[in-house]
Amino acid sequence: MSRSIDYGNLMHRAMRGLIQEVLADVADNGLPGNHHFFITFDTTHEDARLADWLRDRYPREMTVVLQHWFDNLVVGDDGFGISLNFGDSPERLFIPYDSILTFVDPSVEFGLRFETQDQESEAEDAEASPPLRARRDEPETEAEADAAGDEDEAQDAEVVQLDKFRK
Repeated sequence: MSRSIDYGNLMHRAMRGLIQEVLADVADNGLPGNHHFFITFDTTHEDARLADWLRDRYPREMTVVLQHWFDNLVVGDDGFGISLNFGDSPERLFIPYDSILTFVDPSVEFGLRFETQDQESEAEDAEASPPLRARRDEPETEAEADAAGDEDEAQDAEVVQLDKFRK
């Protein structure tokens, strides 16, 4: 019976813990400086809570912006609740950490991307990148993402053999 360490899930948990810690600090102290967040999440996640009209408008995923106006940010162990303004109409959302697809803070060019199991399977079939990438060059808008094109691909790491440093 062989057993292996599931580094992918461990990294996902650690990165979601990072998001939880950042949001808890913002809930306690507000957004510092020019920091702001673009958070894309899976609206089909069973624990995601949003108004029916928002779910109808965003049937698969939705990006919310935490910047100028948000209220009642409550950070929990499984996700966070927040009130956001949609056309002068405040709406309450609950976003589970497991539903987060991307977390970007463009003010410091920091971003995280999480891929689902289906995406991981497709990526393995296509010999694509690992399931989680911490990135500092996420585009701020869809237009910038489209313009980035192939520049968005992950770079391969160089493997260094320690034997060449031995005397």
